[in-house]
Amino acid sequence: MNQFISKTNESVLVKPVVTKADLNTFIRLPGPLYQGDPHWVEPLHLERRMHLSPRNPVFEHVEWQAWIAWSGAQPLGRITAQVDSLHREVHGPGTGHFGMLEAVDRPEVFKALLGTAETWLRQKGIRRVTGPFSLTINEESGLLVDGFDYPPAFMMGHSQPYYSSRIEALGYQPAQDLLAYWMQTDQLDFTPPMRRMMDRWRDRVTIRTLDRSRFDEEIETLRDIFNDAWAKNWEFVPFTRAEFKELGSNLKLLVPDDLIYIAEVNGQPSAFIIALPNLNEVIAPLKGKLLPFGWLHVLRNVKLRMPKTARVPLMGVRQAHQFSRLGPTLALLLVEALKPPFVRRGIEALEMSWILESNTGMRTILEQIGTHQYKRYRVYEKQL
Repeated sequence: MNQFISKTNESVLVKPVVTKADLNTFIRLPGPLYQGDPHWVEPLHLERRMHLSPRNPVFEHVEWQAWIAWSGAQPLGRITAQVDSLHREVHGPGTGHFGMLEAVDRPEVFKALLGTAETWLRQKGIRRVTGPFSLTINEESGLLVDGFDYPPAFMMGHSQPYYSSRIEALGYQPAQDLLAYWMQTDQLDFTPPMRRMMDRWRDRVTIRTLDRSRFDEEIETLRDIFNDAWAKNWEFVPFTRAEFKELGSNLKLLVPDDLIYIAEVNGQPSAFIIALPNLNEVIAPLKGKLLPFGWLHVLRNVKLRMPKTARVPLMGVRQAHQFSRLGPTLALLLVEALKPPFVRRGIEALEMSWILESNTGMRTILEQIGTHQYKRYRVYEKQL
């Protein structure tokens, strides 16, 4: 990360994150901002350090810088700016990103933070900035703009209500909205036309769990399906092998076999779904800290006392099937497969997130099987 310091006329000094002490301040900064918010769940500080560590495979293609806004010795806010070489390969060289924005409700702090990020991006040849992303679209994406009265699901963001107006006041415009849907397990149902369609294809479709005896091969299959399924989506960036291998290590540890399903069509893997136990239920009391035996506490609660809610963070249907009747059928069969293990494990509700607002096909399916939209995240853009 390159050092870049920005001064403003409002006694706000924006300094780069350089030392371990800086990084600790950066990671812990949101805590005081959300003290009065009963719905916020503080991420584990150790997990955030790992996320921002050079060992994170995302940094094989992402160049980034983080800053903290100060008034004297008091931290007021934070931000990152990043340039993703994979994004540039897919979408052209002109776009960079910002992310991990948190700040007190003072316009000069937002101006200083975003202005610093924009200057850094301009120096990299960037002419359009989008965000927030922490740090890519395959991780936490968007700013919460509706749904503040609910706690975030694991790996989804939470925001202060004033963030959107502060960002928009600095010339940022909505680029895309990302939606989160909520479904009670006992309310999951399929319309008669859906059931007829599902029954019509059952002989050709096999729904199976992940084969752990071939775990690395199976994880690569999931990556291949995802990258194909999402390739034409807005701002898509493919998962690298290293990134998905890292993701697979976490899935192997935290997700039971019966919450990952692959759909095969005539023996060919064609779609998949992953339901992740909502670890935020477990980590919320920890306030970001893993005391002695903290990881054991997390794992024990996941394995022995499954959280009451879950989230589907990853799902995909190969493009070859997306515009045929088989495409939505595969999605329905995969969702259907989750209900029995949910009932067995006492999982009472599920968040499906995120879904592009422009993805009307998937949104229609979700709304017809008993889900409802309950959160909205917004990605902003600005021409530099």
